[in-house]
Amino acid sequence: MSQEVRVRFAPSPTGPFHIGGARSALFNYLVAKHNHGKFVVRIEDTDRKRSTSESEENIKEALKWLGINWDEGIDVGGPNGPYRQTERLDIYKKYTEKLLAEGKAYYCFCTPEELEAEKQAQLAKGETPVYSGKCADLPKETVEQYLREGRPHVIRIKTPKNETIELDDLVRGHVSFDSNNVGDFVIVKSDGIPVYNYCVVLDDALMHITHVIRAEEHLSNTPRQLVIYKALGFEAPKFAHVSLILGADKKKMSKRHGATSVQQYRDMGYLPDALVNFLALLGWTPDGDQEIFSRDELIEQFTLDRVAKNPAVFDIEKLNWINFHYMKQLDEDQLYAVCLPHLQKAGYASETPDETEAAWLKSVCAAMREHVQYGAQIVDAAKVFFTDDYAPENEETAAVLKEETAPSVLKMFRDELAALDDVTPDTVQPLFKKIQKGLKVKGKFVYMPIRVAVTGVMHGPDLNVIVALMGRDKVLQRLDKICG
Repeated sequence: MSQEVRVRFAPSPTGPFHIGGARSALFNYLVAKHNHGKFVVRIEDTDRKRSTSESEENIKEALKWLGINWDEGIDVGGPNGPYRQTERLDIYKKYTEKLLAEGKAYYCFCTPEELEAEKQAQLAKGETPVYSGKCADLPKETVEQYLREGRPHVIRIKTPKNETIELDDLVRGHVSFDSNNVGDFVIVKSDGIPVYNYCVVLDDALMHITHVIRAEEHLSNTPRQLVIYKALGFEAPKFAHVSLILGADKKKMSKRHGATSVQQYRDMGYLPDALVNFLALLGWTPDGDQEIFSRDELIEQFTLDRVAKNPAVFDIEKLNWINFHYMKQLDEDQLYAVCLPHLQKAGYASETPDETEAAWLKSVCAAMREHVQYGAQIVDAAKVFFTDDYAPENEETAAVLKEETAPSVLKMFRDELAALDDVTPDTVQPLFKKIQKGLKVKGKFVYMPIRVAVTGVMHGPDLNVIVALMGRDKVLQRLDKICG
């Protein structure tokens, strides 16, 4: 592209940073990086009742944690600031005065009661409720008088009548709207604060945004925004409206589907690279069967022409599979760092483990590596090391201890373990073969009863590793409990 690609992510700081917002930010980031362009982050905080500084910090922290870093915008600066809407009110006011002076916008003094009566009358006729425009042609003297009187008012933009408002959306294709269904809409509220559709157009135009990539729920805002672009004499950017993210039940993703914010996934011990990989695949189809992508690969391959129109389904099992792949790439120290906060929260680890405890915890995490898809799973996977509150997990498992040879296997293992000078994986491993030969039983009739007696489950890490990590005293205690 000859023109520098400039995209933006403009969240409203009104709550936890939703996974859908993270996907929008990522798509913008990837388009910018793929085209060697600029990624801008600004804050849309004109909803003063709901906007909070805590929410803004949450958004920024989540973006940084995901590695979605911006080239220009809030905290970073740049030539097109300020990057927070409440700091741009003078800019909006200047353009509002220009629109009023040119007769492209006007003061509307209709009361809420009048507007509601007009709306109900239109609905009764089966019409789409649209403001009638009755204040559009008030005499100048009347307007000045009403303003002197301090009458409450809003400012509306004049929408052309009997026109088709069109755009070629980069995801959805050609889209058109009837301007008569848009009407003369409000651009500045009665409290003097400009509305979202007005601010966003001015911000995008003055920040030279070339591509607006956002969720499809914003498509209905687009005709109003195009009216504003035309009135202001700005060239509209290219639009790309990305489909919604649905839960497994094919309904819009919400709290009933589980975690919905980036912070929740971070707190559960998911890895940022895995979440980025997963989010990229929510609506984007790569060329081929590859599903694991490095950040550089995503930047190289991501294009909007491979973004689907159909809704993306948030498949938690796929996220877990992708995260598990990234978990397996961690070295022991990194794995320990991911798992430790969850062990501490469960009361299984000290707030500040000393060198001995840290080394043992690190070994536990390493032993359970194949059974932990994300950090929080270490608590269930490793609880057998920390609590005596365990039992065979089901009837099939309990049946292992009722096999004819189980009592003699457990007793011999108990005696051999008690006799060891030092309990390590290397000293424990030969005991299993010794029991096989001594009792003339097959391997599974040795391993299974010992594993169930010690852990309560039939599958897990190597048994010699579990026994060594658990320690002689705890293992003997558990064997004594089973053997009576």
